[in-house]
Order: sequence, then C-alpha cells, then structure tokens
Amino acid sequence: MPAQRLFLDAGGSAPISPRTADALRAGLADGWADPRRLTAESRRARALVDGARGAIAEILGVHHDNVHLASSVPLAFERVIGGIFAARRGRTRIGVSAIERDLVLEAASFVSSGAVDTFAVGAEGHVDLDAVRAGASHPDTALVAVQHANHEIGTVQRLDEVAEITTGAGVPLVVDATASIGHVSAPEHWDALIADPTDWGAPAGIGVVALRPRTRWLPHWPESSDPWAPGALSVPLALAAAVALQERIENLEAEARRQHDLVDRIRAGMARVEGVHLVGDAVERLPHLVTAAFLYLDGEPLVSRLDREGIAVGSGSACGKAAFEPSHVLAAMGALTHGNLRIGLHPGVTDQDVDRFLAVLPRVVEHVRDSMSA
Repeated sequence: MPAQRLFLDAGGSAPISPRTADALRAGLADGWADPRRLTAESRRARALVDGARGAIAEILGVHHDNVHLASSVPLAFERVIGGIFAARRGRTRIGVSAIERDLVLEAASFVSSGAVDTFAVGAEGHVDLDAVRAGASHPDTALVAVQHANHEIGTVQRLDEVAEITTGAGVPLVVDATASIGHVSAPEHWDALIADPTDWGAPAGIGVVALRPRTRWLPHWPESSDPWAPGALSVPLALAAAVALQERIENLEAEARRQHDLVDRIRAGMARVEGVHLVGDAVERLPHLVTAAFLYLDGEPLVSRLDREGIAVGSGSACGKAAFEPSHVLAAMGALTHGNLRIGLHPGVTDQDVDRFLAVLPRVVEHVRDSMSA
C-alpha cells in the first residue's frame, strides 16, 4: 500500500482545517447577500464581515476600523503602496529591502516609475540598517517597505530598529506580514501592514490590510464604493479567514515551539547530507520554514523525485511567476539560487512525518546526482 502523501510546502498556503471549512459553509449559508444593501439578508452578511474584521483586528492589535479586507493579496499591496505614495505628494522614491516579495517590488517600481532604492541584506537575510537609514533620510523618499519575515528563508527582520529609523525620518513604514501572521505574534511597529489568510490556512481570495490612523493614504484609481474590494467582497471567504486565524492563535505559542523543534531536526538532518548549505538565520526565524541549497544540483529534479516518493516540497522563488524561477532572495544573500529545497510545515505535520522526510532525502539526493552525472 503506498504511503500517504506528505505536504511540506506550506509556506504561502496550508491545508484547510475542518473548523475553517465549517466557517466557509456557514458563510455560504448566511452571507450570500450583498452586505452593502439594506435588507435583513444584507445586514446579516454585513454583520459577518464586521465580525471577521473585528476578530482579525484584535489579533493584529488595532481597532477594527483600521482593518480592511481586500479582494486579493496583490490588490492589497498595490492599493497600500500606491495610496501612501499618492498621499506623499512631491516625494518620488520608494525604499525596499532586496528580499521583498515580487508583489512589493513590482508595485513599488510601477507607482514610482522605477525610482526604487534597494537596501542590501546580510548573509542571513537581515536588512542593512545603515542602508535603511540612508534611504529613509533621502528628501524624496515617500515610503519604506521592509517585511516582517521572509517567505522563503524564514528570517525575521529587526523591525523595532527599522521602525525607529523610519519614524525618526518621518517616512511611513509598510510591512509585509504575509509570511508571519498566524505563525508568530504580529509586529508592533508599522504604519501599514499586509497579511495573507492563505498562509494561515484559509481559502484564497482575501487580502488583509491594516493602516494606522496617522497613516496618510489617497486613492489613485477610479472611485469605488469599496476601494479595497471593488465589485464585491466574498463574505464566506472573510469569515473563513477570521476563523482560521483565530484557530491558529489559540495554540500559537505551543505550536510555534513544536514546529521550531521540528525545523531544528530538519536543519540538523539536512546538514548531514553532502553538499548542503542551510540558508537564513537559525535563531531569528519563523518556526515553520527552512531552505537549503544543494551544491551542483537543480531544484526541479529534487522536487519531482520527492513528489514521486509522496512528499511535496518547494523550490525556486516562493513568489516567482514560474515554479522554478531562480530566487532573487537567495541571490541577494549571496547564496546558491539553484538546487534549493524549501520546507514549510503546517500544524498537521508530525514527528513521524519529519522522520520519513529525513530518511528519504539522502536517497533522493544520491539518485538525482547519479542521474545528472550519467
């Protein structure tokens, strides 16, 4: 009998729990009406949306009026970066860390006509604070974007120090928390924050935006009744996103410790494989992610061979347009951009699952090396 499939590619998406699936069904049953209208059915749908916003806001540590639900994560990034940039009239530049996800880099380049200052990172993925200081102090800088934690390597940025710099310079700090919310506590210091419910086990189709009351923001697109969800917001998806996040937060500390220990085991097991280089900070990191680069190997055959063994892992750029597009994150760190494997754990991964992966990995690596040298 074939072994059960093992999903270890939960960086960016995760299996939906029964509780979240129940919430989605409840949203379909009670939230099908247009929440913008005045009927009893619409008021019921609006109450579900307001409840979802309130639950997410509580976890982010802000008032519910400061949380907005966008119809997608890409739209959330475009509206946040574009809106803050538009409000900073006369300022033409944007500063970003070199390892921001593509959505940030592309939105910044688009709204600033390519006037983007890129802040270098060190070998473990931490942004160069001197570079941030220089960028934030430039008189033309409209905003600075630095992620909470990286979606490929798991390194958590030192946002307290970054925020001290941007606050002192009077420049808004946009924080991409799409890889961290639901895995670690929400960051405290930011002017705008974006989160991705699929990363904490909700269905795709919702992006979360939080704006501080002091953050100036102007729409730069045609008027809409809801600038964050033009057309309509999916009430069932909003409800499922809130329930999935509440479920993660209820057991956050214990699950983070458990996954941290599992990743420590994975890192130790990978380190024993010849020609493997682990990337990212081993201490200041997300609990569920680990990436390793394999010398003289390509990522595609590694992923394909493991998939035939019933084990799903990631490789290449976690946010690239092609599945095996070279990682700009690893390139910015000076690490190998090819031949990498990315592991993302979800709450259903067990000790036995990690044992299975570590037992299979050396044989798969040897097989791929043999086939490439043949």
